[in-house]
Amino acid sequence: MVHIRTGRNEELAQFLRAMRERLRPDEVGLADQGRRRTPGLRRQEVAQLAAVSVEWYIRLEQGRASAPGAAVLDGLARALRLSPAERRHLHVIARGEAPVPRPECLPVSESLRVLMDGMPLLPAYLVDFRFDVLAHNSAAAALFGEDFGSGVADNTARMLFLSPRMREMQLDWARVARETVGNLRATLARHPDEPRLLEVIGELRSTATEFALWWDDHTVGQRAHGTKRISHPAVGELTVHYDTLATLDGAGQSLIVLTPADTAAEACLRALMVDRAGTLGGPGLHALPAAQARHPEVPGGSAQPGPAPRRRPGRR
Repeated sequence: MVHIRTGRNEELAQFLRAMRERLRPDEVGLADQGRRRTPGLRRQEVAQLAAVSVEWYIRLEQGRASAPGAAVLDGLARALRLSPAERRHLHVIARGEAPVPRPECLPVSESLRVLMDGMPLLPAYLVDFRFDVLAHNSAAAALFGEDFGSGVADNTARMLFLSPRMREMQLDWARVARETVGNLRATLARHPDEPRLLEVIGELRSTATEFALWWDDHTVGQRAHGTKRISHPAVGELTVHYDTLATLDGAGQSLIVLTPADTAAEACLRALMVDRAGTLGGPGLHALPAAQARHPEVPGGSAQPGPAPRRRPGRR
């Protein structure tokens, strides 16, 4: 396994250096005084912007200073133009807060299965805090493939970086993939000793060039909703919104639901379900006339619930 974690002081030092090196003087209101040997701001400039001593900030970046207080961290966050997610991450790694308790490994609840079944046109899937796919509905299988939830697709981060098909399907792959790296880093800060997270991150650092590059950039972020453009070989391009709904039972599970961004995307999802029902001979939207399935504006369409989502136990 590739070694991931270092001490908190070194983690903080690496993060501060990465954030400093991505900024230009003009972005923070400083005059650019000619050519620089290294990219980004100088340590002295960060100290000036954060109103701390240069000597102390140098020690902080070298991993030799004691943990700063919350007010000082906020000053550094402002000086380095950190996003809200990056600011939270800075506080977590700098102040040595106790890791979040490890979520319980609970089975997928029957109510969540029924909820996913009740959305036959909306791809929905359940993941745990390690990004492992626990269950999904028929619409998710129709969109992502019948092997969704197994192989490299047993984990959404692994699927995104290791599946050539998924790379082709995601028209904004680089953006989506980089956001996933940010989500993983933020999750690891809360669960620094979780074996499965370390396993996934180690695998991706050693096998996916882009992942290793973005990980070393200390990309951090957590997006709970957004938009994705997908190219499906059967129905063409469609745009969907996604929302992440966290459960509150201590299991660390999240339900991700994709909704069509327009009527064209809705027609694509309907067509996928019709094609899947015809291929597998199972329930779903097979009772919908083809014209109504491909053109949602045609009145009289009705959707029947799809089969129960496939389940797999969470990794321990």
